[in-house]
Amino acid sequence: MIASLRGPVTRITAQGAVIEAGGVGYLILATPETLAGLRIGDEAYLHVSMVVSRENEQTLYGFADDDAREVFEILKTVSGIGPRLALQILSALPPNDLRRAISTDNEATLVRVPGIGKKTAQRMLLELEGKLGPAVGEAEPSAPESDSDTDVIEALVQMGWKEHDSSVALAEAHKQIPGGTVAQLLRAALQALSQRR
Repeated sequence: MIASLRGPVTRITAQGAVIEAGGVGYLILATPETLAGLRIGDEAYLHVSMVVSRENEQTLYGFADDDAREVFEILKTVSGIGPRLALQILSALPPNDLRRAISTDNEATLVRVPGIGKKTAQRMLLELEGKLGPAVGEAEPSAPESDSDTDVIEALVQMGWKEHDSSVALAEAHKQIPGGTVAQLLRAALQALSQRR
């Protein structure tokens, strides 16, 4: 079972990245937040969850820290939540945000996640109660907008988009999500760019 990977990043896409380790390129699916921290050519270290499907297909899911990987594993124990939906949940709600939503019975926050309906949200509140532990500290203050913008544009350029197009898409993302996190802005900018193709 693969638990972590370290090696140079050879490719980054909207859904994942390829990390080379021991001469083999491993495709790892990850959240936009994790992908935003990677740079092609730089060495990366990701905590990995390997999921083997019934068809014996092996898929790797990567996380910047072990806490996110553990939360991913716990999410998969909820009825009706598979690995892809668990990753989608963490893309919208980082571990601490998810912990707060569960501990405060905030169903409204959960149903805002794409793919999560009312029934699934209620099941999550019921089945995850007490399993995720308390949220760590208070919410971190948002980085200054210019830092967030730089991170998002760098991530988009690494994925192959032109800097000008990335800036325009980021401006659209800001209109949709004022004060959004790097992950939220990156996701919205990617959607804007993909609609232009």
